[in-house]
Amino acid sequence: MTTLLDLRYQKHYEAEVGRQGGAANCSGRTGEDVVVVLPVGTVIYDDETGDVLADLVTAGQRFVAAHGGHGGRGNNHFATPTNRTPTEFELGTEGEAKSLRLELKLLADVGLVGFPNAGKSTLISVISAARPKIADYPFTTLVPNLGIVRWAEKGSFAVADIPGIIEGAHEGKGLGLRFLRHIERTSFLLYMVDVSEWAPEEPVKSFEVMRQELAAYDEPITARPFAVVATKIDAAGDGARLRELQKYCKRHRYLCLAISAATREGLAELVNYVGQQVAQLRATPCEISS
Repeated sequence: MTTLLDLRYQKHYEAEVGRQGGAANCSGRTGEDVVVVLPVGTVIYDDETGDVLADLVTAGQRFVAAHGGHGGRGNNHFATPTNRTPTEFELGTEGEAKSLRLELKLLADVGLVGFPNAGKSTLISVISAARPKIADYPFTTLVPNLGIVRWAEKGSFAVADIPGIIEGAHEGKGLGLRFLRHIERTSFLLYMVDVSEWAPEEPVKSFEVMRQELAAYDEPITARPFAVVATKIDAAGDGARLRELQKYCKRHRYLCLAISAATREGLAELVNYVGQQVAQLRATPCEISS
């Protein structure tokens, strides 16, 4: 299970009511629990107070959202030497009822950050088995995609394709805050910058806007290790946009990797570099806000 979509169609869960006790001092049967399966990365909030009740970050982790009531006491409990057949009894207590809010934050090593149509979905479809929807119009990706990338037989790392960021995303514009939260758990970021000759934005401006949006959303995120990825170099025309971005990155001492998902140029170098970075971060993990 990787999404919360199933819960959209069933929002109310109620455990079975316990059964009454029977004759011959038989105890009543305990009601069956209701177990709701959630994807790893789900944060559970109290819907009334907003408090975080649980953060499900490991497979198999369990959380009791609401406790059942305690059983009552039957007639036999009130028997005395002088009253062997009492009619007294004690009712059980009611179980808890809670209103919860669930929020999924993807658990991935690497987050792909970029404007709509920057090539994020195409990249993740080429370097992993993920098959996101790909088209030539903005906001093709409406839900985050998670792909597992095999790295030179030395292991693997998870990549999250975050739906396109635009200027004002931290204020809710575009797909806004709805998906920025998925970046919170990543340990390494790839800023995807379209350098094709038909790109709607200048490459340097695109990168700076992305950084500003992440800083406005959560300043510590911008301190994460990152690299800049110049995409669509097969359509870069005379290469002026690519050179502009490379010059900017060199001046600021940012690593800039140039790739084409269409021709596969630069992909092996990208995967190898990211794999090395993830391996180092796993060995010396940095603190990740949540």
